[in-house]
Amino acid sequence: MNRGGYGNSGKVWIVGAGPGDPDLLTLKAAALVGAADIIFHDALVNPRILDLARSDTKLVDVGKRGGRPSASQVSIQTRMIHAALQGSRVVRLKGGDAFIFGRGGEECMALWTAGIDYEVVPGITSGLAAAACAAVPLTFRTISQSVLFVTGQEAQGAPSVDWPLVAKAADTLVIHMGIARVKEIQDGLIAGGRPPDTPVLAMQWATLPHQRHVYTQLSCFSEVIHKTKVASPAILIVGEVVRISQQLSCKIDVSSEDSRSSKHRYSSELFSG
Repeated sequence: MNRGGYGNSGKVWIVGAGPGDPDLLTLKAAALVGAADIIFHDALVNPRILDLARSDTKLVDVGKRGGRPSASQVSIQTRMIHAALQGSRVVRLKGGDAFIFGRGGEECMALWTAGIDYEVVPGITSGLAAAACAAVPLTFRTISQSVLFVTGQEAQGAPSVDWPLVAKAADTLVIHMGIARVKEIQDGLIAGGRPPDTPVLAMQWATLPHQRHVYTQLSCFSEVIHKTKVASPAILIVGEVVRISQQLSCKIDVSSEDSRSSKHRYSSELFSG
């Protein structure tokens, strides 16, 4: 999608950089990175992707990481607009896909308001990538006919996620940015009717050589995450399709332990690629 601007301004491309592995960058995204005059990039964009830029391209880190100082959304948009008005070819490089919890819509609105020519280039979102890397079929005809992507981190001033409501909103739940709230998520989903023995998978650093995934069940979700030290960036997948992943990967079934027991069985794998 693009929106024509006016005058002699440059153009902004809002580009999804994919989940991390440079080989999963689209051909169009790679070409744009190589042609850009200035790149405003997220913190989690793989440095090997930035290596595709010209030696004279200006690289600007505008990444946001929870709890750390970072550029405000308004300042990022202002700087992109200013660069475009100077006639630059601007790439806004965002992890995953810009329109899945990536604030791409906000940036498009800002560019549209300023009359800046822009184009959106899709990327592979981390939720899809994490599922594929762990052999989790998010849809499966006899098990999962619906998928819900939900964020575990609300924007300031936005309403909190109603986890009891989310619990049965879809057969499979894919939760982005949820590690910091695993206990809240666990309790809310069970309160909303998700069975305590529902299988759960947590995938950290999906698609990268050091990716790691952990199987558990909903009733001991937060305890296992704590024990295994799974941290952000991570994707959480809740639903019966996780059992298929366990079967395909020949992993131990961790869903049979009682949540009141401290002897939870779980599998934690560090992949080499």
